[in-house]
Amino acid sequence: MEKTVQQLAEHVGGVVEGDSSQVITGAATLTDAEAGDVSFLANLKYEKQIAESKASVIVVGEDVEVTGRTLIRCRDPYYAFMQIVVLIHGHREHRPIGVSARASVAESATIGENVDIHDFTCISENVEIGAGTRIYPNCTVGPGTTIGKDCIIYPNVTIYDGCTIGDRVTIHSGTVVGQDGFGYATHGGVHHKIPQIGAVVIEDDVEIGANCAIDRGTLGDTVIGKGCKFSNLIAIGHNTKIGPHNLLVAQVGIAGSVETGKYCVFGGQVGVVGHIKIGDQVTIAAKSGVTNSVEDGETLAGSPAMPLTLAKRSLTLIKDLPDFRKKLRELDKTVRNFIKGKS
Repeated sequence: MEKTVQQLAEHVGGVVEGDSSQVITGAATLTDAEAGDVSFLANLKYEKQIAESKASVIVVGEDVEVTGRTLIRCRDPYYAFMQIVVLIHGHREHRPIGVSARASVAESATIGENVDIHDFTCISENVEIGAGTRIYPNCTVGPGTTIGKDCIIYPNVTIYDGCTIGDRVTIHSGTVVGQDGFGYATHGGVHHKIPQIGAVVIEDDVEIGANCAIDRGTLGDTVIGKGCKFSNLIAIGHNTKIGPHNLLVAQVGIAGSVETGKYCVFGGQVGVVGHIKIGDQVTIAAKSGVTNSVEDGETLAGSPAMPLTLAKRSLTLIKDLPDFRKKLRELDKTVRNFIKGKS
């Protein structure tokens, strides 16, 4: 879709500096952009790339000092650029197909209007699927599960029995929702399986990446709060409750019975032990190991995770450890020689 710079600015509530009549047909990063592309600057460490960028227009913040370029100035350049990309390119389109004759749909299932169910998908007994939802090939939806409106379930997703999926939820390929949690009672040297009689509740506007695994609850439910966004390869233990609008980057593992607050961010490969509580707006750096409860607003790093300032000080000491070891040996030798001389 072609738009002029002026039209893009009006779309995002920005102000144009430069040639507002240029026609824009694509979007790209500063380094990859060509003539006819719109790009953006959201992080000032990339500011030097503006001079060499071939982009026809660049979306920048209100206070960025740039001259000699056509700009769209706005309060939040990254969000504005997202809106522009959607306007020009749109999201992935889903061709309506209805219910495939090669899908297996139980007679007791309730299917809403304009639902697409693709080949070789199995919809079990007493499933409810809301209007406008699309379920791609080779998915399995277990008995008694409810899926809301306008959801997208990509190929090879498995949703076990009794789960609840809200409206506008996206689940990417290979994810499993509601498998048994890791629950065993060890007695007499034998691990006895505990029935996992809870379920999984995924609230509205959640997106789950590819190949994630969300355990069902042992007694109560495992809950993924509204607006959460998961990357790929996330593991959520039984009875854990992820608060609204959390962001989980790839390979995060959260053990059972954890509670997180609102707007938390977990970097890649963060591990969280079970039965702790993490407050609101907590940020945890990649590869951190969280072993204790965390207060609101904390930023943690390291393993075990500690406040960021302390973690940075600890990490800077690591490179000096060989020198410390050498000096300690020399000091030890000096002290021993001194004691021998005294005796």
